[in-house]
Amino acid sequence: MAKLADTALDQLFTTARTRNGWSDTPIPEAVLRELYDLVKFGPTAANSTPARFVFVQSPDAKARLAALSSGSNGAKILKAPVTVIVGYDLDFPETLPKLFPNAPGAKDWFPDPVTKEWGALRNSSLQGGYFILAARALGLDTGPMSGFDNAAVDKEFFAGTNIKSNFIVSIGYGTEENLFPRNPRLDFEEAAKIV
Repeated sequence: MAKLADTALDQLFTTARTRNGWSDTPIPEAVLRELYDLVKFGPTAANSTPARFVFVQSPDAKARLAALSSGSNGAKILKAPVTVIVGYDLDFPETLPKLFPNAPGAKDWFPDPVTKEWGALRNSSLQGGYFILAARALGLDTGPMSGFDNAAVDKEFFAGTNIKSNFIVSIGYGTEENLFPRNPRLDFEEAAKIV
């Protein structure tokens, strides 16, 4: 595998920014499907892929989600063309016979609710990270958020399922509106070590 060009690394990481303002350019359904079709290839433990994605796009659905958010997040949700609820399915072990057929007993690796919850949360968080990178790779901007009422969002968007919300990500074509200066990051020596 070859290293990506600096322009690609810029788009994915170094110049990419969390957006708070959005143009009104819509995102076609074909792009949303292309986005998922990239995300689904990100690795997860035992290919468990517990993340579930709700693409909140209609004015009614955006208003319902915005009402359950905190602070300025509601306005961001209403302005963005799409906000995605990244959830996790606690019933994910049921899909392991299909997704991880080389280990027929994989479904039994998650025998209790705590093990299921940790596996689902950890791996859906990975998938949420892949989601942000895949969106950027397709030329979309992202605005991830955690300021919302998880229990209320679960009741509103996942009723009748065993799916819980993890975090949300607005996607679209960002503007400079409310774009904060880039905050510092920790240096290697502060956050990492080689042993």
